[in-house]
Amino acid sequence: MIEKLTKEIFTESVNTKFRVYPEPSSAVEIELVQLTAGVSTPTHEQFSLLFQGPQTHFLPQMTYHVEHDRLGEFDLFLVPVGKTPDGFQYEAVFNRFLEGA
Repeated sequence: MIEKLTKEIFTESVNTKFRVYPEPSSAVEIELVQLTAGVSTPTHEQFSLLFQGPQTHFLPQMTYHVEHDRLGEFDLFLVPVGKTPDGFQYEAVFNRFLEGA
């Protein structure tokens, strides 16, 4: 499924909520607040996603099961990168060859 999650798909999902599951029975809601494009070519794609999470729950660096109302379910490697007055920030980096390349 993650191959279908392109930069364009995530661009359309900025300012929407994602549910991250640190444990199978409990979700933490984070918001995609920024997409930063990297150097991409017709055969290669680079971009990063910045998420804002709550102050009440810190997510350590690891791969999480994620759900989104429009994008469905997938696994995503999140890295904590900062803290704001609103909570913790997390980044996911995509650096991959495109299908058919």
